[in-house]
Amino acid sequence: MKRKPRIYYTDEQKALMWERWRQGESLQHIAQLFGRSHGAIQGILIQNGGISPAQRCRSRLALTIAEREDISRALVAGAPIRKIAASLGCAPSTISREIRSNGGQALYRANQADKRAWDRVRRPKRCRLAENPALAEMVAEKLQLQWSPEQIAGWLKRANLGDKAHQVSHETIYRSLYIQARGALKKELTEHLRRTRVMRRSRHHTMKTENHGRITDAVSISERPATAEDLAVPGHWEGDLLFGSHNSQIVTLVERKTRYVMLVKVAGKDTETVVNALIQHAMKLPQEHYKSLTWDRGKELADHKRFKLAADIQVYFCDPRHPWQRGSNENTNGLLRQYFPKGLDLSNYSQGQLDAVANRLNGRPRKTLDYDTPAQRFHECVASTG
Repeated sequence: MKRKPRIYYTDEQKALMWERWRQGESLQHIAQLFGRSHGAIQGILIQNGGISPAQRCRSRLALTIAEREDISRALVAGAPIRKIAASLGCAPSTISREIRSNGGQALYRANQADKRAWDRVRRPKRCRLAENPALAEMVAEKLQLQWSPEQIAGWLKRANLGDKAHQVSHETIYRSLYIQARGALKKELTEHLRRTRVMRRSRHHTMKTENHGRITDAVSISERPATAEDLAVPGHWEGDLLFGSHNSQIVTLVERKTRYVMLVKVAGKDTETVVNALIQHAMKLPQEHYKSLTWDRGKELADHKRFKLAADIQVYFCDPRHPWQRGSNENTNGLLRQYFPKGLDLSNYSQGQLDAVANRLNGRPRKTLDYDTPAQRFHECVASTG
């Protein structure tokens, strides 16, 4: 079978690929622009870990192509180096070094010299983690605890106030993970990220919009108290089911003000089983710490009236096809996928094991809490009302 000829993409074509990738387009759509397979486009993007490279630009101190043309013409005319330097307003050593680096007076050509200079500046800048092995080791330890790069960066900033040498941005951590040429963090550490991808994807992606069924007499989220919306007081929870393989699932609950997480083992997803588990769990918390529960339109809470009567907790439901209205829980479920990847049988976990996972997540600093942990904030609320 005849193979397709190898294609070398121009800088303009690569710039178009990166622009479409930043906009959130799929590899398949980008590949269609060039009549190639998505694998061919991925091969280019993955070289930089899916992170768009910084646009290259010339230093204002570097010689321009026009100045190199002047040098070339002056050499042909036999002008001395000092005269050439004076006409260009630079040091004679600059002109001497330029000529010596590009074949000497007899072989100097402006276009070739300019191309060599452009190629020589392609030296990757060493990142802070590569220059500070102790800091890189600390970052690696936190990644292994499933801390996100943003959590690590925020924690380092608080722990090392005024000490820039022991701080690093979350973007630097991501770049060190996905761009292996930096040589600071091992590729294997990406397995501890919330999303275990081979390269970084654009933040623009489609959110879940499936409706999970009709709920009778559902109270809309628009009727939820203002105190729940502005996070003025604790006690307003959001919940959902996190699904695994073999028809297994667990209940995930997160308190909006403190982001405190609780996990509940359930034997099935039918409304009777889920509501019974929620009622039993609600009895563990005092009323002032469990005022309301917001759920998606899943049929597992079709019997929400029984839960309200038994626990004296009002249930609110998102609008149809608006699961993002319980953003705290949606985000938490994403974090939990680090501990419960898709395809895992969740029925094998005991309640004690679920509690241990919840404790680990509650011990991770959160940006929305100014890098306090959910456990700290929740226990502060409990102490203030105790």
